[in-house]
Amino acid sequence: MQLVATRLPTETRQAEIVAAALRLAQDGSPASITTTDLASAVGLSQGALFKHFASKEAIWLAAMAWVAEHLLQSLNDAAQQATTPVDALRRVFDAHVDFVVTYPGVPRVIFHELQQAADSPLKQQVRGLMQGYRQLLLGLLKSAVQRGDAAADLDAPAAATLFVGIVQGLVMQSMLSGHIATMRAEAPRVFHLYLCGIRSPS
Repeated sequence: MQLVATRLPTETRQAEIVAAALRLAQDGSPASITTTDLASAVGLSQGALFKHFASKEAIWLAAMAWVAEHLLQSLNDAAQQATTPVDALRRVFDAHVDFVVTYPGVPRVIFHELQQAADSPLKQQVRGLMQGYRQLLLGLLKSAVQRGDAAADLDAPAAATLFVGIVQGLVMQSMLSGHIATMRAEAPRVFHLYLCGIRSPS
């Protein structure tokens, strides 16, 4: 049966395709998602799909650009709502967990790309996302030290690495269990341990 799709503006259709790609990534490796799968998910033929994106790689590049924009915006918004640097760290942590629970396909895309040997444009996008995230964390950790809320000799770069690593660990555990939402239940206890590690000994 031939697909008959409503004609939509290119930007609207591109956004639908990106959303479909991330949604399909919830249940399998991005490498196994075909253009046929993507076209079917948005009610297009393959020919129509390629009117909006030149290749499958272009779709994943657009998807990662969307993730970088919205995740970093979410994290920055969370930090700006805080009253102290430590409160900002907590809010950023929770915002990242909420983002992953809302878009569980995102970590699959990131983990898949980081496993690839080639330094592809997609991997470069992931690197740019992580650099932006890291700069946000380093600023908050520096402010926490200045306020006396963190140890004066805190190794901020290591603390930033640990912060991201904890979130990634929660993601991996939830993916193994098959219940991504369990991250929300585990997050407060794990973050408490993180704070114990960066604070001055009493």
